[in-house]
Amino acid sequence: MHSDDHDDSRRKLIQGAAATLAAGMVLPVFAQSTGSSTELPPAPAPLRDPKAIYPQPPFEKQSQPWPGLARDMQPPPDHGETSYQGSNRLAGRKALITGGDSGIGRAAAIAFAREGADVAIGYLPDEEPDAQAVVEQIREAGRKAVALPGDIRDEAFCRELVQRAVEGLGGLDILVNNAARQNSEQSILDITTEQFDWTLKTNLYAMFWITKAAVPHMPAGSSIINTSSVTTYDPPANLLDYSLTKAAITNFSKGLAKQLIAKGIRVNGVAPGPFWTPLQVSGGQTMENLKSFGGDTPLSRPGQPAEIAPLYVLLASTEASYVTGQVYGASGGNGQP
Repeated sequence: MHSDDHDDSRRKLIQGAAATLAAGMVLPVFAQSTGSSTELPPAPAPLRDPKAIYPQPPFEKQSQPWPGLARDMQPPPDHGETSYQGSNRLAGRKALITGGDSGIGRAAAIAFAREGADVAIGYLPDEEPDAQAVVEQIREAGRKAVALPGDIRDEAFCRELVQRAVEGLGGLDILVNNAARQNSEQSILDITTEQFDWTLKTNLYAMFWITKAAVPHMPAGSSIINTSSVTTYDPPANLLDYSLTKAAITNFSKGLAKQLIAKGIRVNGVAPGPFWTPLQVSGGQTMENLKSFGGDTPLSRPGQPAEIAPLYVLLASTEASYVTGQVYGASGGNGQP
């Protein structure tokens, strides 16, 4: 090797060492300037048998007038109040959730807030006690909460719901159509026209009206998530009208996804199986079915709302940027998809 080659190699070695040293000095400063921390994240929950995490049937007989309150259920549902830990996945986002006072909607609202989103919830006036509990959870997470009581069977209120959410949140980029009516009847002969109209107005018309009002406000990158059901694929005999609406929601989600992707808006669905919510104790199940509710799944129990909230977070987040027109199931081992 010539001496000039040796000198050149030596210079490069020294320059490389200097660059490495400089990087080592700069990186801690950069970490401090961006607010990141060298602290380890919270330890994950220990492994447990999923069959044994939550209560199993038999459950005690209980009944509430429609629409029911989570606070009066035994055992009380788990919406993630003490367990859900956020990781900033929805920082700065603005979400409207219908049926956000209890059940799956409440779990999604809590999770969204802890992930950094401001949240507006729609609910019936009779559900005010549950709604206020959710508002408290959202505010404790340091996020803005907007409470919007009213009946979504009314088209004018659906438009007002969206407008008030947009004004209260300062925009809208996540819409969760989750509110639903479920009423158990063993025969088509027992379903009155009034009941049929009530179910379809709540589950289908409202979703159409709210989505139609929301889309003009939603920028590219927004997400719409519709709550379908495992009954789409395996309708039980006692939930004829409810099941047909859930099948329609699945179809609506897939069709709308093809329309709205041109605007950069993703549309997906979630199809829960048996979940422990006020729907079940306020006419959604027979007393006998309620006693054994969820017991026919491979997990031998119903799901708790906290267990499905992560699916809504995923579908709302930019991590799911390639996911649209899909339906995600959570049914304890039964059903599709």
